[in-house]
This record gives sequence, C-alpha cells and structure tokens, in this order.
Amino acid sequence: MLHSSFCRRILCAQAFVLISLICHSAVRPGIEVLEGRGFEGLVGKKVGLLTNPSGVDHNLRSTIDILNEAPEVNLVKLFAPEHGVRGDIYAGGKVTDSVDPKTGIPVYSLYGRTRMPSDEMLSGLDVLVYDIQDIGSRSYTFISTLGLVMRACALNDVEVMVLDRPNPLGGNKVEGCLVEPGFHSFVSEFAIPYIYGLTVGELALLINEEGLNCGEKGDQKPLKCRLSVIPMEGWTRDMLYPQTGLPWILPSPNIPYPESAVNYPSSGIAGEFRSFLNIGIGYTLPFAVFAAEWIDADALKAKLDEYEIPGTVFRTIHFKPFSGSNKDVLVHGVQFHYTDYEAAVCTLTQFYVLQAVNELYPSHNPFLNSDAPMAMFDKVCGTDYVRKTFKTRMKVEDIKDYWSKDVEDFKRLSKRYHLY
Repeated sequence: MLHSSFCRRILCAQAFVLISLICHSAVRPGIEVLEGRGFEGLVGKKVGLLTNPSGVDHNLRSTIDILNEAPEVNLVKLFAPEHGVRGDIYAGGKVTDSVDPKTGIPVYSLYGRTRMPSDEMLSGLDVLVYDIQDIGSRSYTFISTLGLVMRACALNDVEVMVLDRPNPLGGNKVEGCLVEPGFHSFVSEFAIPYIYGLTVGELALLINEEGLNCGEKGDQKPLKCRLSVIPMEGWTRDMLYPQTGLPWILPSPNIPYPESAVNYPSSGIAGEFRSFLNIGIGYTLPFAVFAAEWIDADALKAKLDEYEIPGTVFRTIHFKPFSGSNKDVLVHGVQFHYTDYEAAVCTLTQFYVLQAVNELYPSHNPFLNSDAPMAMFDKVCGTDYVRKTFKTRMKVEDIKDYWSKDVEDFKRLSKRYHLY
C-alpha cells in the first residue's frame, strides 16, 4: 500500500514536470529564435538595444545580457523607455542618461527631455534592436517609443530589428475607433484602434508600410525605416498569455500579472478621472476594480447585472488602498471578470460602470467634478466625440457604434501584416 502510494506520487511528479516542459516549449520569443539563428543580422554590426526587464528568455535571462555576452554581437548602446532598462524608475519618474552598472554600456533616455533618439544617440549604430513585452493597448507608451525610434532610424539610415513577443490580449480582439486628426499624442501615437490585435512585430510592419509613422503630433511626413522582425515560434492568434508557457515579467509597475494587461483597456480610460473612482492602482488589483468611499457595492453590482453585459460578470469588493489618493480609506465597489472573453467588449466595461454610477449617484459626475484635464481623456480615446457624446446622457448606447466604427476595416487592413 505504501509502495503504491509512493509510486503514484512519483508518477504525478513526473507528469507535472512533463507538462511544465511542454508548456515551457510552447512559445519561443524572438530573442530565443534570434539566438538559435546565431544572431543572424547582428553579426559584424554595431548594435543598440531598446528594452526593459520584460525582455527575457524563458530562463529569465535578460536580452541585455544575452546580446552582451554573445561573442558574435557588439552591443554598444542601450536605450531606456519609461521605467528604465532595468525597471528601476517608478511610474511617472523621468529616465536620465546613465551607464548600465552591470555591463558598463551607456544608456540613453527616451523618456525625459528626449523621446525620439537624436542623431548623436544613433551615431555609429548599424542596427537598433527592440525587445519589450507589449500589452496590446494603444495608450501604452512603449509602442509610441518604438514608433519614434523607427522614425529616427529612418532619418539616420539605421536598421530596426524587432524581437517579437506575444500579444497578451491575443491576436483576434480589436476594439475602439482610430485616433483622429488633432488627437495624436504619446499615448495615441498611431491611427490604430485602442485594442489592435497585433503582436509588436506585426504592428511595426503595419506602421512602416502604411505610413502611420508621422511623429507624436501626427502631422509630419511618414518615414519608412529598414525593418526586420524576428518572429516567435509556436504562437497562435487565439492564445492568451498563460497559454504561451512563458514567464510573465511585469513591463511596468502596474501590470504585475498577465490579466492586468487584459484589465488595462477595461478601466484605464476611466482612470484618467484620477480622484473619481479607484481602479485598483495602489492596491493588489490594478485596473481590475471600480470603487469609491461613497459607493454602495451591492447597489452597483445589482445595477450592472441589470445591463446583462456580454461575457462580463461583477462581484462586490471592499478594500483599503495602501497608496494613492485613497490610501488607508475603505472603498467599496465591484471587481469585473470575463466569463466569455471573445464576447466581451473590454473597453466598454468602464463606460458601463460610469453609466451605472451616474444612475445611482447623479451628483457624482466625473465630467463635472473630476480634477483630471479632459484633454488627456480625449487623447487616450483618440477623439473628443466619446466625451462630448457620452457626457450628455451617460449612456453606453450613445457611443458604442462610433467606438466600433473602424474595427472591421482595421481587421481587413491589419491582416496583411499577420505573421501567425
């Protein structure tokens, strides 16, 4: 009996190891494919690298260290996006030029006074490599940095190489209208939907070929760089991040889990009303909740349940944020969950919550009472139509058609650039 139980434990342990190995090998990111090819495309060239802590292989080796330690590669410059190449700059902090203490390689900031590499920064480079885990939402600054790097490299005849990584939202979900003229910014760099359903490599190809690389204000002549993409192996468009078998390294402080990337477009726009609703920033559930001191959690859940929102359910939640404007204050509200991810329109979740809150507490109107500048709300939406139309009645039905008007056309366009 004891022997049988012991054998079962051994077999279970072996099965777990086998499953782990299968999952681990499911997807190979671009850096592993590049290494497997003997760093083809970098040999004999002076190389720059734009990355952060999310640029790792499945053994958590940093792309910085992989390239620096490869005898075939001459890594001479590092470029720092928001939060820095080693992730040691917190949200909102300015990144400065420095020297990477581990490698001794100079680091040039692209999140401070300079957001597009200068001619001097690119001087002497043959190729600039990009390796950052994307989160699939337009208002995330890393893809804006990529676009400005592509523009600068086009001006300086420096090749760009993108090491591809999974889109944690999958490759099929597209939501939101295109950024409209006058609303391009560092949080809406390109005329793409809010959720764009492409890997960062595919997005780079689309930007380059469709002339979307028009600078931060969207008013400059598009420029085409010499671009190569090192694709992943094993990734398919229906995969969410947990299915890849890859470790999740938070690309920024408030995206600690793969599901945080899914939640980000679901609440981040409403998060521009900084003192209105707590969306979990400063708590253990960033972008996953909507709460305030004055909300009756049961009433809010009941109101949202009335809407029968496709693929979306809510539960009540009560918590005390440990930082931010609601620090140590007990707040009440809802946490949302997607029971049918394909059916859910993630970006509309926050607008349904705003509608429900307005029905329950009409005196708490974020468009009248928030201290957040409306210009930033418009920038992340990529238009002022959403704000101007929604605030009149606070009804999702007034904006949902406009919000989705560009989706099918973009799907047809972007399909040309699918690598998987």
